[in-house]
Amino acid sequence: IASENYPSKAVREALSSIFVAKYSEGRPYKRYYAGMENVDKLETLVEERVRKVFKLNPKKWAVNVQPYSGSPANYAILRGLLRPGEKFLSLPLAHGGHLTHGAKVSLSGQDFKVVNYFLDKNGLLGYKEIEKIAKKEKPKLIIAGFTAYSRKIDFKKLAKISKKVGAYLLADISHITGLIVGGCHPSPFPWADVVMTTTHKTLRGPRGALIICKEKLRKKIFQKVFPGLQGGPHNHTICAIGVALKEACSPAFKKYAQQIVKNTKTLARELKKYNFNLISGGSDNHLVLVDLTNKGIGGKDAQLLLEKTGIVVNKNAIPYDPRPPYDPSGIRLGTPALTTRGMKEREIKKVAFWINEVISNPKSFPKIKKDVKKLCKKFSIL
Repeated sequence: IASENYPSKAVREALSSIFVAKYSEGRPYKRYYAGMENVDKLETLVEERVRKVFKLNPKKWAVNVQPYSGSPANYAILRGLLRPGEKFLSLPLAHGGHLTHGAKVSLSGQDFKVVNYFLDKNGLLGYKEIEKIAKKEKPKLIIAGFTAYSRKIDFKKLAKISKKVGAYLLADISHITGLIVGGCHPSPFPWADVVMTTTHKTLRGPRGALIICKEKLRKKIFQKVFPGLQGGPHNHTICAIGVALKEACSPAFKKYAQQIVKNTKTLARELKKYNFNLISGGSDNHLVLVDLTNKGIGGKDAQLLLEKTGIVVNKNAIPYDPRPPYDPSGIRLGTPALTTRGMKEREIKKVAFWINEVISNPKSFPKIKKDVKKLCKKFSIL
């Protein structure tokens, strides 16, 4: 699953540290509780590590490491920069966006007016079309955030579009943060006005989130995190995020990010050999989105069948999907977790072969399951 990964033993140890026991409502050195000396030092250190991994000037960029997860972080940003009923522009869920980017079932889609841009017929972002829609709709904010888009994102172009229409640019980089830090994907800095990321995907930390915004937006956004949406932050999670950020500064992390991309390109290439149709035709990052229409099976059934085999993927809508969201036409595959376990191109080729075998001949799953188990024992979880 593209959004999952395995954090290190050090990250897991930090997550179970004594920091789990401490309340710390407020901001560093401006708390509502006593006994905050070590908590303040911790949170300040983690903020500094965020700036370090992204190479940010502390005078220009404010950092908040308190959000519990990506969804409340995105909502805090929206409520901080927009008034209820104001308009923002985003990619819809069916085209690779996220629930919190304005889906009707989300508060982000109920409290604001949402207009969308879409992927083109080749499954790619069309920046000229996005600019055309932005000029027509004149949104207050544009979201550049993706959960099932397999190509690189040009944040500079999106920033130019935002500037032309007087909109804020929010970059939700949750899926690709590890690739950005590892030098394998363009950075949203300095182009975006505000950046949000979860910390447990390619960054390989605990389940948490970060908000990084231009200093002038600090007050508008941060007060929506606390006291607007949250009480005391989860200090044990912040501690574990700090460990993950320390790991992300290492040469080994850069190699890991590079291997993710190599593995994903191998997976895409091998699946295409087996006549799987890939949205956008391939991948530049950590994920592959597969249209199963020509295979005669829906995403739901494929997910269940592969899970029985020991291969865990998720059903996923594809652009212009004729099928309902609960049983869409596609599946989404990702390589970060396999890469963390030490798998490289050779193993990825086996995985692609097994996926094809099971989808083509469901009765083969008992044999494939044994092979999958054998491989997993060789590349055990840390």
